[in-house]
Amino acid sequence: MRVAIIMGSTSDLGKMDPAVSILKEYGVDVDVRCLSAHRAHKGLSEFIAETETNGTEVIIAAAGMAAALPGVVASQTVLPVIGVPLTSAALDGMDALLSIVQMPSGIPVATVAINGGKNAAYLALQIMGIKHPEIKDKLSAYRKQMDEDAMKANEEVIAKYK
Repeated sequence: MRVAIIMGSTSDLGKMDPAVSILKEYGVDVDVRCLSAHRAHKGLSEFIAETETNGTEVIIAAAGMAAALPGVVASQTVLPVIGVPLTSAALDGMDALLSIVQMPSGIPVATVAINGGKNAAYLALQIMGIKHPEIKDKLSAYRKQMDEDAMKANEEVIAKYK
């Protein structure tokens, strides 16, 4: 079980650390790279080719600004690619979000919220859960716990305002 996480810059590491942690919590091997679609295109292409043969099941690609990275990755593989738009100074991530969701027909990139690394990890796990029942079972247990926690919080609100 393997997921690749690619970021365009080392400045994105802090935003994607939670995704790495979640995936590792579920027993998934994670290959993390900082490979810009613009500044390291040869290294990026080499790494994408590596994912085709090393057991990678999903690729998460995170980028800000023009956010070409997820689309470039998707153009070079048929593995599922999840794009994570990241905030930047100019447009606060809206530029990246629009860039990632507007992929041409035939080269899809699943897209999560701006700075949504956690949801990218959970979506990757859901995709992998189709093949790996242990991931599916652990995700189901996590969802059940979230439901129980939400209902407990609701009961506390009811008790407080009764």
